Amino acid sequence: MIWISLAALGILTLSLTTLLAVGQKKLYVFEDPRIDQVEEMLPHANCGACGHPGCRPFAEALVAGKVLPGKCSVSTEEGRNKIAAFLGVDAGSEEKRVARLACAGGSNVAINRAAYSGLQSCKAASLVSGGGKGCFWGCLGIGDCAVVCDFDAITMNEFGLPVVDVDKCTACGDCVETCPKDLFSIHPISHKLWVNCKNQEKGDGILEECDVACTACGRCAMDAPGGLISMAYNLPVIDYHRKHDTMVPIQRCPTGAIVYLDDQFGAIKGEESKKVIRKEGREMGRS
Repeated sequence: MIWISLAALGILTLSLTTLLAVGQKKLYVFEDPRIDQVEEMLPHANCGACGHPGCRPFAEALVAGKVLPGKCSVSTEEGRNKIAAFLGVDAGSEEKRVARLACAGGSNVAINRAAYSGLQSCKAASLVSGGGKGCFWGCLGIGDCAVVCDFDAITMNEFGLPVVDVDKCTACGDCVETCPKDLFSIHPISHKLWVNCKNQEKGDGILEECDVACTACGRCAMDAPGGLISMAYNLPVIDYHRKHDTMVPIQRCPTGAIVYLDDQFGAIKGEESKKVIRKEGREMGRS
């Protein structure tokens, strides 16, 4: 009996081994060995700025010829050229994109109506009556965006506002996802006109809370050439599909809520915009 059992076990083992061997051969999916090599050349940031969930999927797309190395904004020019040479393709070019903040309401121009005490997080603070800032839509200044940025591209300035380092920013979008006020968005650097506010309250009443808030006066939309700017939810909306390299719309803005982002001089306000020179915190009731 024991020999019969051993024979049966042997036949079963041989059958299963044969099935596994046949199955492996039938189900085998060839993977181009170049994928591993290209992945090794990538920066391993897995930031998603290229439009793929990580460097491995991006490497697969590169080898498949679906994208060009220039799509990786984290890699250096040398690194992109190296991948292009290895694959025998053009490196390609991609306009640099960066994260931008739609708020200029730092502590020198905006009022806090309540002192938040608790977990030092914008998300946590926003759950307590919106965070205590007079302008409900304004930046809370605790710096969740700076914490989540893996590239050290965001720092907090002296007035509690995030400042994006254009050279370091990879447009990964982490700051966009983490901001509870939805103040960040990703834009090509060619987008020079910028609405520096998210306030949706119409009228000068908002100026009691923030000196640089948009009052929905609509002057920028009236002055903008060719329907470049329209108003929606009491905010200017810039149509970046139209020619937008112009400073005309910013000139009559009374608060400087719409600016022109100059590569050398930074955010430029219009001639009629109120100039803010206050360096200390704005107190309640103080103009």
